[in-house]
Order: sequence, then structure tokens, then C-alpha cells
Amino acid sequence: MNYTGPVYRPPYEANTLLLQVTVGCAHNQCTFCTMYRDVNFSVDKIDQVERDLKEAKQLYPNVKRVFLVNGDAFVLSARRLKVIAEKIHDYLPQVEVITMYASINNIMGKTDEELAELAKLGIGDLWIGVETGHAEALKYLNKGATLEDAEIQLERLNKVGMTFFYGFMFGAAGKGKGIENAQANARLINKVKPVGIVPTTLSPNDGTILAKDIADGKFELATEREVLEEQIKTLELVDVPTYYMGIHIINTVSFDAKLPGDKQGAIDRIKNAISDMEEALLESVPERHSI
Repeated sequence: MNYTGPVYRPPYEANTLLLQVTVGCAHNQCTFCTMYRDVNFSVDKIDQVERDLKEAKQLYPNVKRVFLVNGDAFVLSARRLKVIAEKIHDYLPQVEVITMYASINNIMGKTDEELAELAKLGIGDLWIGVETGHAEALKYLNKGATLEDAEIQLERLNKVGMTFFYGFMFGAAGKGKGIENAQANARLINKVKPVGIVPTTLSPNDGTILAKDIADGKFELATEREVLEEQIKTLELVDVPTYYMGIHIINTVSFDAKLPGDKQGAIDRIKNAISDMEEALLESVPERHSI
């Protein structure tokens, strides 16, 4: 199997076949991210993708799920994604879902008809890093799309039946704005009704604009207490059936939950964690080592 540069995938795709169709990230300008900063974006040739599928057929003939890498593979045109999906089904007929990272901008570039056709080919469960429903914070994070764009495009996915996961970050709005961020995320989640919500926690990776702004006093990270209180408030306010997919190691209190049934137990778990922490830790900003 051919892989170029760093390869990232959600923790939940640990047992999914990874098929490279792009290298790097087409946007690669987010304020907080360095995942692909040293990789030039490019598109793999179809004949290379087909060679990988031939190899996968020998190694994993019964695989049911394929994750297209890298950073935002949904940037590919609908025509190219259709060709890739058809070849996946030709070589791996057991495949049920073709998933990948996607951005709001990626969705904008496709018509409703194209999205519907891709959904029929098994493309879905898109991992969409919305990052926040807080308009001001979203602008700062430089995702390349507005809050209004996010609402419109995610509703379009619902319209055509393409499932997606809503990725977001605790602490994205900075110090003193955790409850605002929770309210904003819950409002958007309740409106667009994702299959799952996937939280991580904002952290300043070396070499990012975020890290520089923190050093220059232009951005202040939320304390651990604020992050955990934001986590509680988010759970309290989300009122649509969805999966809370929070096992990422960057989260201090990491767990999965099915909402609404597990809501109170999840909230109690965070409250107990707060009770067990020393005051100095709660009022600090712990160093985190991943996005």
C-alpha cells in the first residue's frame, strides 16, 4: 500500500482499510494545525489507487470499511470520487462504507445531485472538522468557511442522506468563553443532527499561529476547569440523538456515550473528575501533545 508523508485517521477508524487518494491537506491554513505543514498537497493518480486496491484485495478481501486519506480527501471532484468508489466496489465487494476527512468547503464544491450520487455509492460517515459553532472563534481558527456556510452545507448532507460526524474542540473560543462555545456548538449540533459528535481539546502546537498568538498575549487558553465545565455544558445542551465520541487522548476526561440515554452518567463522570482534581491543576492550562 502506498502512503506519502504523515497519515492521520480518527481513532475510531483503527480497523479500517486506509487507501491513499491525496497527499497532505488542500487548505492547510488553520490557525491551530501543523499536521500537514511540511507536505505539499497533491492528488494520487488513479492507476496508483488501483494498484493499492489490487494489493488490498489480496490482503483484506473481506474489509467492509475504507478510509480515504489524507487531510481532506473529499476535496476531490465528485467525478473522481465516483471513479474511486466504483473501483473500491469492484476490487472489494464487501465494502459498505467509504469514509474520509472532509471540510465545509469540500461540500460546497459539489451539487446536491453529485452528493446524492456519492451517497448511493457508499460514501458517508464523513469526518468533518467544524471545530466550533462560535462565529468569532471559527473566524480566528481560519477554517476557510463561515458559520453560515457550515449550517447550510451540513444541512445539504442531511438532505441527500450522507451521514457525517461533527468534529469540534473544547476551548476553541479561549479563556472565559467556554460556556459560550458550548452553547454555540450545541445549537449547531441540534440543528444539523450529526450521527456523532467528536470532541478534542484546543492545544497550541509549536509553529502554529495559535502558539505565536499565545506567546504574544493575543490569545489566552481556557483553564482545565473551564474546559471541563464546557464539556458538561455541551452535554447538557445537546438534545438530539447522537453518539458522543470523545475517546481522543487529548481530552482529560475521555469516553464514549450514547445520547440522550447516557447523558447524566457522562455528566456525572466529568463532575467526579473535577472533584478528584487538585485546585492548582484545575486553574492551570495543562500541556497537550496532540491535536
